[in-house]
Amino acid sequence: MRAVCAGKSAASAEGKRGDGCEAGGDGGHSRAQERGRGGASIREGPLPARPALAAARDPPPVPGLRAGAAAGPRRVVRKKHMLSCFQDALVRHTSLVTQLVSQDQRVCIHFISVLFGLLCSMEDGSVTNLCIEVLIQITTHLKLEQTIHCLLDECHKELCNMPSMRGSLATLTLLGKLVDAIPALADELVMEHGNLMEHLLRGLVYPSEGIQASVCYLYGKLYSSPVAAEMLSGHFREKLFPLFLSILDGAQTKELQINCLGLLRQLLKYDLFVSMIMNQDGMEESAKNIEGSSGNTSLPLVLKKLLLSRDETLQVASAHCITAVLVHSPAKHAPAFIHADIPEFLFEHLSSSSEVLVWSSCNCLTLLVEEPLFFSKCHTVYGIEAVVRSLQGSLKMNNIELHKQGLLLFAEILTRQPEEIKLFTSSAMCRDAGRALQEAVSSPVLEVAAEALKATSAFLRKDHQSTPPVQYGELRALLEAMLNRCAEFSQTLLSRRPLGHASSRDSEKAILQRGKFLLSTLEGFRSACRLAIEFQSEPSAQENPFTAPSAKKEDTLEAFSEFLLSACDSLCIPMVMRHLEQTTHPALMEVFLSILHNLFVIVPHMKEKFSKKLEDLVLGRWMRASSSFIRLTLELKARFCSDLSHSALNQVCSNFLYYMCLNLLSAPEKTGPPSKEELSAVSELLQHGLPQISSRSPESLAFLSDRQYMEGAARQRQYCILLLFYLAYIHEDRFVSEAELFEAVQSFLLSLQDQGERPPLVVFKASIYLLAICQDKDNTLRETMVSAIRKFLEGIPDLQLVYTHHPLLLRFFLLYPELMSRYGHHVLELWFFWEDSSYEELDDVTSAGQPALPASLVVLFQLLRSIPSILLILLDLIYSSPVDTAHKVLNSLRTFLRRNEDIQVGGLIRGHFLLILQRLLVEHGASPSGVSKLCGKCSPTDVDILQPSFNFLYWSLHQTTPSSQKRAAAVLLSSTGLMELLEKMLALTLAKADSPRTALLCSAWLLTASFSAQQHKGSLQVHQTLSVEMDQVLKALSFPKKKAALLSAAILCFLRTALRQSFSSALVALVPSGAQPLPATEDTVLAPLRMSQVRSLVIGLQNLLVQKDPLLSQACVGCLEALLDYLDARSPDIALHVASQPWNRFLLFTLLDAGENSFLRPEILRLMTLFMRYRSSSVLSHEEVGDVLQGVALADLSTLSNTTLQALHGFFQQLQSMGHLADHSMAQTLQASLEGLPPSTSSGQPPLQDMLCLGGVAVSLSHIRN
Repeated sequence: MRAVCAGKSAASAEGKRGDGCEAGGDGGHSRAQERGRGGASIREGPLPARPALAAARDPPPVPGLRAGAAAGPRRVVRKKHMLSCFQDALVRHTSLVTQLVSQDQRVCIHFISVLFGLLCSMEDGSVTNLCIEVLIQITTHLKLEQTIHCLLDECHKELCNMPSMRGSLATLTLLGKLVDAIPALADELVMEHGNLMEHLLRGLVYPSEGIQASVCYLYGKLYSSPVAAEMLSGHFREKLFPLFLSILDGAQTKELQINCLGLLRQLLKYDLFVSMIMNQDGMEESAKNIEGSSGNTSLPLVLKKLLLSRDETLQVASAHCITAVLVHSPAKHAPAFIHADIPEFLFEHLSSSSEVLVWSSCNCLTLLVEEPLFFSKCHTVYGIEAVVRSLQGSLKMNNIELHKQGLLLFAEILTRQPEEIKLFTSSAMCRDAGRALQEAVSSPVLEVAAEALKATSAFLRKDHQSTPPVQYGELRALLEAMLNRCAEFSQTLLSRRPLGHASSRDSEKAILQRGKFLLSTLEGFRSACRLAIEFQSEPSAQENPFTAPSAKKEDTLEAFSEFLLSACDSLCIPMVMRHLEQTTHPALMEVFLSILHNLFVIVPHMKEKFSKKLEDLVLGRWMRASSSFIRLTLELKARFCSDLSHSALNQVCSNFLYYMCLNLLSAPEKTGPPSKEELSAVSELLQHGLPQISSRSPESLAFLSDRQYMEGAARQRQYCILLLFYLAYIHEDRFVSEAELFEAVQSFLLSLQDQGERPPLVVFKASIYLLAICQDKDNTLRETMVSAIRKFLEGIPDLQLVYTHHPLLLRFFLLYPELMSRYGHHVLELWFFWEDSSYEELDDVTSAGQPALPASLVVLFQLLRSIPSILLILLDLIYSSPVDTAHKVLNSLRTFLRRNEDIQVGGLIRGHFLLILQRLLVEHGASPSGVSKLCGKCSPTDVDILQPSFNFLYWSLHQTTPSSQKRAAAVLLSSTGLMELLEKMLALTLAKADSPRTALLCSAWLLTASFSAQQHKGSLQVHQTLSVEMDQVLKALSFPKKKAALLSAAILCFLRTALRQSFSSALVALVPSGAQPLPATEDTVLAPLRMSQVRSLVIGLQNLLVQKDPLLSQACVGCLEALLDYLDARSPDIALHVASQPWNRFLLFTLLDAGENSFLRPEILRLMTLFMRYRSSSVLSHEEVGDVLQGVALADLSTLSNTTLQALHGFFQQLQSMGHLADHSMAQTLQASLEGLPPSTSSGQPPLQDMLCLGGVAVSLSHIRN
């Protein structure tokens, strides 16, 4: 016989057990109750151990009675007292009593037999209970197999000798408690006392619920052993099963009901018995052969009956039994319970005040909802209110398990509820559910909050929220509570980071815990995003239709969508990024990226801005450097999706990159978006290529550099890689080496050229941009690469299609002559068109305090310094570009010239620049009339306005057609305000030398001279006369301002015009300065000039010529020519006298000493011509003229300027007319020189280079010279 393991305390054999079973008969009475019946009250104290043992072992004989029989009340009381004393001794002195009893095995067995005989002979329930307790205690303490077997044999023999089960209660109760105290006896009873089962069946059909309860209790203990249960399976199927259910169904006492339910709980642990019990057909078949059984009884109906009872214990036990059935197979067994309408009563029990009953009902319902039939019967529609109210009530308690079970049930219902059956029939109920979840997710208990997150995710479904009006405010509050709880939990873990090595395991566990909680939070947020997307197609869900028209509409889908975007930006992204710093979980990142993808759809009007923010976002230390979302997503794909695993993550990453790339391409930084056709092509390219990319950056670069033949799919993959690098670089995320990428892009383009392919425009645009960005300053493209790029560009209809606005791209196109010659003009035009700064504020800063230039201008200015020919392109842009673009070019050039005075820009460029400026103004709406009106409203101090205005008016009078010049002069002369302003300006000529108006005075004198000439030439009407004091003019020439050569030249232009008009201009009137002396005879001849003024003017001209300023010298010679003509017309002698002054010779030779071939300067040639015309041999002799001619013959006339050639032509004509060429060889030399001169350009339209801008003053060289 196998050894029996027994060692439980006596207490464990008493009363009710936790499995729902009770001992049979009167076993429910406690020891205290027994003592209360009088046994313990008789004795004064416990007997010593030895006498108690002896008294119990050898009780005094009673005459006329067999040993152990009851002999009256006194005898019963005495025996009860002895048993109590022995029990007390056993409890208090366990080891001593056990030692005494076990000293002699025969005595021990005899003692057990005596106690068992007493048990069987006594009818007093208290005595039998006490006997059972003592037997159980002594047996478990002795732990002797022979003793246990003896007791089992006695029990078996007693049951076999009973003609009826009437007296079996005590024996059955003893067996049940004995197996309970020593569980291993269950197997022994079944194997060695198999016919005992027949006696148990007799007990079940005996009409005593006490005996039936004891039998059920013993059966429950037997079936608690898997081995015994397996051996008794046939017994159950054939005999016990139908009889047992009938007994349970008809039980009237609570003791029998509980013990039956206890047996049922043990049976329901085994799938075999569950299948038998739930098989209604099998039960009816078995019931036919069993007396006392009813075939119409089914377990769902029996348990339903118990659920309907008002006994909480039975209700809880019934719910436990239903749960025990369902855990085996909800799909198989749930329909039977649903058809019995059990869910209805379980929902009613949710309102119970018993936490145990509520928890049990929730547990049972959680399994029932796995069956679709549960929903088709609409149980949830009628029960959801009970669930919500129960949840609200339970959250106010401290029962965490109840919180969790209630939330689990709610989540299951929300998840499994069919979409076609509306769960919440009113917005109030939906609101209450949301508020309950809000309270639950805010729970300080993490497990409760985690269950609430799952329920929230299921709650955010369209069919749950579509009851109008949609309460977006409540949804927002729920999401805020959810996100704040997650953020709080994350911060709590971060603040509790353990120190030292011993806590590393705890730290890993905390990180894992936080990751799970964050994942649940993100899943809930993703459900909210999906909800917003689904509501976009529902007109009734856009806003609350019950909101007053005048009220602020905050409860709208649009406001909710923007909240989602804001919450993701401020909470979701930071939490995920902090988690990424410690670990990466593919499931979490899958949910996170799907949220970002959904947000592109939720807020379409902000998708480009959101994409840019994501790409510009710094993600921290996850990849050891600052990173963008492009890099993050590519790293995820490379880490988790390279071996075809995590296909869902790969798809989500690809979808996210697809939308993000399209959004970034659709809204570039400063250039226009691509066309629909281009976006469509890119869309198709990304859709096919992105899922195939799962390599790390070095591998991608190597693949991009591969020049082997590429098939279509591989080429598309290259296109995608290039676009990803392009977008990352645009947003300053350079996660691959610039040098390596530079080489890879070159190889890629050469591969395309080798295969005769033309990449999509956006791909070539990306290639050009990356080459420009990654090109090192000291590293240039090979000639073959430049040639390949040009060939690609030649096939593009418009350069704008591949243009990206960046300074380095501008440098790229202008650095290579082959590209600049063809595309320099267009790329500069695009550059200035997309520039958003005018740089006008830089002009107001002095050179000592120049601010730092923008990076774009720095690159442009560096190019202008190294490649001056770009200036010509810019000048052309001024004229040919739209106004805004030309304006930016002008401001940039002005800033460049002012900040780079060391750059030698020739007069050709400067004149071209000014002329194009004026043409631009005219062709875009500016007119002399408008400008003159503007000037008339200004004062002489408005330099910023007047200077460009005067320049424009001056250009209008010199650089347009003669008819236009005449019309402009007529319009301007009619402007009284302008004339008065000019008169004031001329009067300021003798102001302080440091006057800031010097440049403006230059323009005023030049304008006055031009007006006078045009008026005199065209006999134009004069509305306002200008008064000029001649003495003041001469004084300004005699005492010129420092660095004011241009002002002197302008005054000389005015005097030349006045002299040529013999001071007869209707516009200009010379007025005396104060009192004048009486005129001399010669003054009368020269009137209105006086001889003293002539001498003052001549001396002034001589002094100015000595300064050797080219422009001023030209003006001086022109004025001297006009003066001598004026004098010659009135007094030839005076003219000859002035021309023959000895000082003139000194002046001439001083000018000739300026350098080699200085005689070929135009002003010297004109001066010599003037002296020769007045036959001033004292100034220039015949021999000296011959030397000049000899020098001319030796000079290379092709290198001379047009102005010099004109002066030389006049010099030759003057000599020829005077007959100074008597020498034949000299005449031949002169003739050859004249024939070699190019045609004269003295007539017609002045060339472009005639107009210059000197010190901010527009100056016509022809006007100064002639």
